[in-house]
Amino acid sequence: MYNQKLNAMTAVITGGNGVIGGVFARALAGEGADIAIICRNTGSAEGVMKDIRELEREAAVFQGDVLSREDMLRCREEILTRFGHINMLVNCAGGALKGAAVPQDQYSEDSKEEGNFFTTASEKIHQEFDLNTYGTILPTQIFGEVLIGQENANIINVSSMGAYHPMTRIPGYAGAKAAVTNFTEWAATYFAKSGVRVNAVAPGFFQTPQNHDLQFFPDGTPTPRTRKIIAATPMGRFGKPEELAGAVLFLADPSSSFVTGTVIPVDGGFHCYPGV
Repeated sequence: MYNQKLNAMTAVITGGNGVIGGVFARALAGEGADIAIICRNTGSAEGVMKDIRELEREAAVFQGDVLSREDMLRCREEILTRFGHINMLVNCAGGALKGAAVPQDQYSEDSKEEGNFFTTASEKIHQEFDLNTYGTILPTQIFGEVLIGQENANIINVSSMGAYHPMTRIPGYAGAKAAVTNFTEWAATYFAKSGVRVNAVAPGFFQTPQNHDLQFFPDGTPTPRTRKIIAATPMGRFGKPEELAGAVLFLADPSSSFVTGTVIPVDGGFHCYPGV
């Protein structure tokens, strides 16, 4: 059913009810890990939980907000009570927020009619920073403490292509993910002698049911932004969510014991292509 690389290990996954978090949860369970999912809406994790149990691994979901210290402390105690130990933390909670995006790529006088950077809701940008950056730092602070001394202790964060170069329209999200990359490298140095490794994956552009309407018109033709993305991706397509599994398994594998402070792009070559 699964191999033994992560057997008897427990992985905590924030946002494990989402598309990326669900891929990571299934992949780690497939290698033998037991899975503890933390999310705000526990009902939305049922599909992932069912898949993990079909892999004959233990799985449990815990209600918690990654921006609440009280929630994270409570979840830590509940998970330790249920599983006895924690070996891995995967910080998947995050994402771009509706209302935080700037409506156009560049400023023009015409943009005043449809809204622009100056009218974009600053509170939404603030929320994006909190969710993506502080929502990675706080769980690392709470769970990192109990990772020390555990077998194959490691933390895996989720960065983004926006962390390499700022993308149009998403200043808050891109800036927050750049901070996640910076924090990953900082934490890798801080934890290095404790036996805890800290790395990240940086997804490129993926096609999922959640963002399909942003990528394609109702008739199935690509939006102008989709055409730009595909043109800037050497492999010429969107990624499939399951194609993220290999990177997280590499970072979680005990044989990667000398890998820390690394951010792995999973992007079809997007980050290294200058367009010519």
